[in-house]
Amino acid sequence: MKRISGVLTTLATVLFSNMPAAAHHSIAGDYVMSERATVEGDLVQFLYRNPHSFIEVKSKDPGSGEPVTWSVEWNGSGRLGREGITADTLRPGDHVVIVGQPGRNPETHRLHVITITRKSDNWEWRRGRRY
Repeated sequence: MKRISGVLTTLATVLFSNMPAAAHHSIAGDYVMSERATVEGDLVQFLYRNPHSFIEVKSKDPGSGEPVTWSVEWNGSGRLGREGITADTLRPGDHVVIVGQPGRNPETHRLHVITITRKSDNWEWRRGRRY
């Protein structure tokens, strides 16, 4: 009986070791879900990747007027690709307005996307919208 159990355990390990894990963490630990913030500025970089894509936007701090770079978290490339977003959808220099949930530590200048609008052609992406 021990031998059969060992063989089955080994077989299960081999069969399922190549399967991707489906795990995710809550964004509520990093972002204030009940608040909204708006960032308007020029896109510096768009990192189209998994598990999350990131947009860097340079804007002016509303209080001091000093330049600030925001790190904006978006969906992973797999999900964005299914919505028609590619690595070339957003380009450095694009002037964008992003509304999102602010990071819990304001000094880190982080945002989790709710909407993105590109000013030049009024292109828009909204969380939850079906494309």
